[in-house]
Amino acid sequence: MKKPTRKIINDPVHGFITINHPLVFKIIEHPYFQRLRRIKQMAMASLVYPGAVHTRLHHALGAYHLMCIAVSELKDKKIAITAEEELAVKCAILLHDIGHGPFSHALEHMLVRGVHHEDLSLQIMQALNEEFEGALDLTIDIFTGKYHKPFLHQLISGQLDMDRMDYLSRDSFFTGVSEGVIGYGRILKMLSVDHDQLVIEEKGIHSVEKFLIARRQMYWQVYLHKTVIAAEKMMVKILQRARMLYDQGDQDIIVSAPLDYFFVEFNGKMDKASLDRFCKLDDGDIESAIKKWSTHPDPVISRLSNHLLNRKLFKCQLQGHPFDPEFIGEKQQKAIKKYHLSQDQLDYFVFTGDAVNTTYQIGDENILLLSKDGSVQEISHVENALIQGALSTPIKKFYICYPKK
Repeated sequence: MKKPTRKIINDPVHGFITINHPLVFKIIEHPYFQRLRRIKQMAMASLVYPGAVHTRLHHALGAYHLMCIAVSELKDKKIAITAEEELAVKCAILLHDIGHGPFSHALEHMLVRGVHHEDLSLQIMQALNEEFEGALDLTIDIFTGKYHKPFLHQLISGQLDMDRMDYLSRDSFFTGVSEGVIGYGRILKMLSVDHDQLVIEEKGIHSVEKFLIARRQMYWQVYLHKTVIAAEKMMVKILQRARMLYDQGDQDIIVSAPLDYFFVEFNGKMDKASLDRFCKLDDGDIESAIKKWSTHPDPVISRLSNHLLNRKLFKCQLQGHPFDPEFIGEKQQKAIKKYHLSQDQLDYFVFTGDAVNTTYQIGDENILLLSKDGSVQEISHVENALIQGALSTPIKKFYICYPKK
């Protein structure tokens, strides 16, 4: 059967996405990439925003589409991008999230200890490159920032990268939170390159400001919503308890899935066999395990699993300063009384932490503005730029989670 040379995908956010290169087809058809269908983009956010059930595959395709537009715009401005570079940067954005595990950021480092998802993405790319006989050599160089044209890497990972532009638009669409809507079309039109650095034309400054404001609002309204925090931290506590029971040799905790390998046998080295096992893990494995653990004899893991399955989530309070130890102690005593907890079980039911969000980190992956006279300056140096003040200030909030009455 002849392979298709052109395919159109109908995306609810961007409309029609065109796939028109054999290598892109090979990546999308690969089981490693298809696994992204089974990993939700927003982890537990659907417990607050029921529509937020879109996947990492949706996001990867959307970011690829925006990359196609960005490269086309740059080429129209006579920026030198070869056909090989164009294909490579499109493949890089398509694969940028390939290393995400089940429930993504919520469970990062919980399942595969000490390995960051970007390191896993690179290892998976290298495995695919071997399988594709070196077709991804340039893709990997661009992804790792080793290529001599930095702007190509900045399109994948930077303050105005295609990753952020897609996830803000997509997450806003599927949650129904209009504050996340951004004018990515105008930003893409304003992109340019100066001395191999990605820049944005000065007249696009207000679109960039709106983009950064939308990002901050989405973080506090959606990604760090107090109920989302409660749900994600409850899942983390379930996995922590599961790991402890695995370490104790508890036979009832075994789920007969790749999950067992990463709790029991994985030694921290991601070889080919471990990578294959990792690429079989998805949200379904965790959900299935939590269902099984809801009837486990251990009262901590069974209670937490039941609560999460039935959306009986802990209460989460957020504030700008640490919680008073007396207040924490009061919540601990109530939890002990309610659930008959021992001291070593208490931390699973009452726990604190903090969340930090900096919308624009000055000095880190700067946004560069290209003026009409050809000069380039960092956006925070522009007079009256909104980013000069509020957006570059980190916001730190402290949280406490505990059972509802």
